[in-house]
Amino acid sequence: MSTEEIASLFQIRKLKKDEIVSSFDCGDEDLNDFILNESQLYRKARLAVSYVIERIDNKQVIGFFSLANDRVSISDFESKTEFNKFRKKRFVNDKRIKSYPAVKICRLAIDQYAKGMSLGTFILDFIKTYFVVDNKTGCRFITVDAYLNAVPFYLKNNFLPLSQDSESEHTKLLFFDLEEIEE
Repeated sequence: MSTEEIASLFQIRKLKKDEIVSSFDCGDEDLNDFILNESQLYRKARLAVSYVIERIDNKQVIGFFSLANDRVSISDFESKTEFNKFRKKRFVNDKRIKSYPAVKICRLAIDQYAKGMSLGTFILDFIKTYFVVDNKTGCRFITVDAYLNAVPFYLKNNFLPLSQDSESEHTKLLFFDLEEIEE
C-alpha cells in the first residue's frame, strides 16, 4: 500500500489522557499488554507518550507506538574508540560532546489483521518527520531496542546498529540519524 493510500485510510494521533484502548492484538502478549493496560501508567509517570494509528472511518486502533526521551552516549559503545569514530563521522570538532539527544521508540506494534500493509514503515516515516519539522526538541537520533526478529524491519527502514555486539539475547540497539532527512 502506498503512503498516499495509507494516509487516506488511517490517521496517527496521540493517545488522549485517560483514554483506554479496549481491543488490540499484534500477536505479542507484552506489546498487547502495554497498549491495553500500561500505556496510561507510563504517561502519568511522564515516562513515555503513546500514539495510535487508527482507521479514519471507524476509529479502530490498528497500531501504536510509544516514545520517550533518550540519548546516544559513550556508554552505548564497546569502547571510547568506537564512540569517537561514531561522533567524528557525524559532528564537527566543537560539537563532540559525551552524549547526544535522541528519542526512543519504546514500543511499536501493528494489529495482526493489518500486517503487511506497510503501516510500520508509515509510522517510522511519521516519527522521523515529526522530529525534523520545526526541530521540536533538538533531537538528533531515533533509537530503538529492537526485538531480534524486528531488526530486519528497522534495517530496511535505514536504522543502523549502534554497536556491533548484541545488547542482550532478545534485543539490539539501533539508531537512525535525523540528519539523513532534509527539511
